[in-house]
Amino acid sequence: MTSPAASAPSEPAGCGLRILWDDRLVSYDFGPGHPMNPVRVELTMALARGLGVHDRPNVRVTGFGAAGDKLLGLVHEESYIAAVRHAGETGLPDERHGLGTPDNPVFLGMHDASALVAGASVAAAEAVWTGGAEHAANISGGLHHALSGAASGFCVYNDPAIAIAWLLENGAERVAYVDVDVHHGDGVQAAFYDDPRVLTISLHETPRTLFPGTGFPNETGGVDAPGTSVNVALPPGTGDAPWLRAFEAIVPPLLRRFRPRVLVTQHGADGHALDPLAHLTLSVDGQRTAYAALHRLAHETAGGRWVITGGGGYELVQVVPRAWTHLLAEASGAPIPPETPTPEEWREFVRLRADEIAPRRMTDGTSTVEVPRWGNGYDPASPVDQAVLATRRAVFPEHGLDPMTDE
Repeated sequence: MTSPAASAPSEPAGCGLRILWDDRLVSYDFGPGHPMNPVRVELTMALARGLGVHDRPNVRVTGFGAAGDKLLGLVHEESYIAAVRHAGETGLPDERHGLGTPDNPVFLGMHDASALVAGASVAAAEAVWTGGAEHAANISGGLHHALSGAASGFCVYNDPAIAIAWLLENGAERVAYVDVDVHHGDGVQAAFYDDPRVLTISLHETPRTLFPGTGFPNETGGVDAPGTSVNVALPPGTGDAPWLRAFEAIVPPLLRRFRPRVLVTQHGADGHALDPLAHLTLSVDGQRTAYAALHRLAHETAGGRWVITGGGGYELVQVVPRAWTHLLAEASGAPIPPETPTPEEWREFVRLRADEIAPRRMTDGTSTVEVPRWGNGYDPASPVDQAVLATRRAVFPEHGLDPMTDE
């Protein structure tokens, strides 16, 4: 996992998609009643298997090792890693390091479980960078709130930031990170705020109404990295079409200009209308459309090198398994048609495992999502357009782009 790679192959030679999985990943568990219930990952993997995603000839499901202290130390302070280990061994809180709060309760084995998640994301990055796979996914990852010296927002170790840091250490000159979780990707932004080699883009609900209270358009990067932190703060109630309009207005022009060697993405499913912790109104179909757009952009701007992580998502049965199964299928190159029925065996597994009635189809019934393009004209009466324009004005000039025209 730590072998050097001076430069990436021009064309990845490995399988189309590598899925990093180990049953022990469900041990990242804050306990009964906590929103971050690992059953969501378990149900996702079961649904993807049931729909044959794992059996496709260009897909490999592989194991990996936990991240050691040296890897974790690419992002996290040595004292913090020691605190996580101690809390996980003793069960004692350490609120100075964010351990033992309502968001991040201490659980036995916390360090081992968190290091395993981080190891999966680094293994995904290594597979993509060294040509072992074109795309690689760790759906248990995406723990984007963890800071260098503290746990935050259900996140202990910041696996996407660690994966990006590994890529930089191993020769990636430019890495782009796109975060579509409903919450701002504050921990990843903080890790690279002063590093011009990393472009972070986060589309999220406005921090005026949602944790973590950061992610305003004027957070644009440090003195040495102007324009490399990009934040789109969307109003509550934003649904599929306006969300996708915001995505198209921000993400493609910046990725095309930045030309990353690797694209790393975080796919929190908590922008869905049914999510209990936030206030956007996306559908599974809108999320599926975003995954397809990111897949295209990985090929267009990053030579196909795409590292995929999960993230938030707290509607455990109706949303997360379908959204992330669509994500894995998209990354394999064979998207699942929205009207596809969910397997009967999976629905029975959901009944037994979660005591809920599972969704019967892979769609919310809005499978055709029209995307009104930014080029159709700015609407000053639209709160979404106002948010988009604020972001474009804040960062586009730093990339030589006109905020109104992309030119």
